[in-house]
Amino acid sequence: MNRRDFLHTAAAGALAAAATQVAEAQEQSPSKDTASKTSLPKSNRKKANLKLGTQHGDSDDILKAMAAFGVNHICAEPPSQSQSSAAQQKKDDDWSVDGLSRKREHIESFGLNVEALRLLHPTYITRSEIPNVMMGKGPERDREIDAICEKIRSAAKAGFPMLTYNLSMLGVVRTEPTPGRGGATYATFNYEQTADRDKLTEAGVVSAEQSWERIAYFLQRVVPVAEENKVRVACHPQDPAMPEPQGFRGVHRVLSTVDGLKKFIALSPSPYHGLNFCQGTICESLKNPNEEIHDAIRYFGSRGKIFNVHFRNIKGGFLNFQETLPDNGDVNFIRAIRTYKEVGYDGMLMPDHVPKIDGDTGGRQAFAYCFGYIQALIQMVNQEG
Repeated sequence: MNRRDFLHTAAAGALAAAATQVAEAQEQSPSKDTASKTSLPKSNRKKANLKLGTQHGDSDDILKAMAAFGVNHICAEPPSQSQSSAAQQKKDDDWSVDGLSRKREHIESFGLNVEALRLLHPTYITRSEIPNVMMGKGPERDREIDAICEKIRSAAKAGFPMLTYNLSMLGVVRTEPTPGRGGATYATFNYEQTADRDKLTEAGVVSAEQSWERIAYFLQRVVPVAEENKVRVACHPQDPAMPEPQGFRGVHRVLSTVDGLKKFIALSPSPYHGLNFCQGTICESLKNPNEEIHDAIRYFGSRGKIFNVHFRNIKGGFLNFQETLPDNGDVNFIRAIRTYKEVGYDGMLMPDHVPKIDGDTGGRQAFAYCFGYIQALIQMVNQEG
């Protein structure tokens, strides 16, 4: 069996397994879950329109697999990270309207809907893609913001309705991985095991007040451009939350907690300003994620500020957690997806940060499992009336 056939088979198997799990869980679900569902006013019980999405590449082989899996909605890679051919990437690397239009049209030729485009996403790195903005250095930060605004204008003209971004000087912080189910390896964060917590980044000491000033400055320049061009900009929380008043490596992560995100969305009343709502990252800031995440979903969802969802699970919570597959963490995903439905969220739910499994190059089998599992949950909740 070749790789593509295996992936298709894996996804089908995962979907069937997930559907069985969902059916069994419905029969055995705790009374609190049942009460959460049945206590809704009758007028609010309507068919949902949640969508299965992906953000993990837009090369031809990935697009073919997504179309086969029924993952019909995509957050596309930015040109600089495109996995397309070298010749195509060279054409698209300047974020021109023509280049972005070709990218969108190419993705749509596979029958997929382009819901978003990634704009700023540092990952396991310590340097932001807009370091002068995050360090408050002018006039360099103005030039970086001007470049971001031009990308927003080009993306809007090319037909992308949403851009996702991250404002961080630390990137994603993790400690040594730990063993998980079946010999898989889980990405892990244990604050007590961090060895460099007092080593300053190039930004030096950045207080909460300084962080808020720099974030507000960015939003004041960027959100009006997004609103003028009718493209939503969705910010990802800073991953993970760090203790206060210590911070981490001199930086205070103000966009890593529910309270911080509440303050963030209040900085602009624009309907084009909202969140790339990473459920996993927000759970990492909570002491009891399985109970507390629902209030967070309700708060931001009821205000129309959840633009996009990274639907992943963890074991543990604040300052000590592992990243798991969706059915193997502490958060009840059946209850969670019903909460998204309850608040009227109708966007993408997409897997994110899968465990490492021996022989699973690039995590493709793990993602296939996640797609099948989430697809079954979506089918379930979309049909509940």
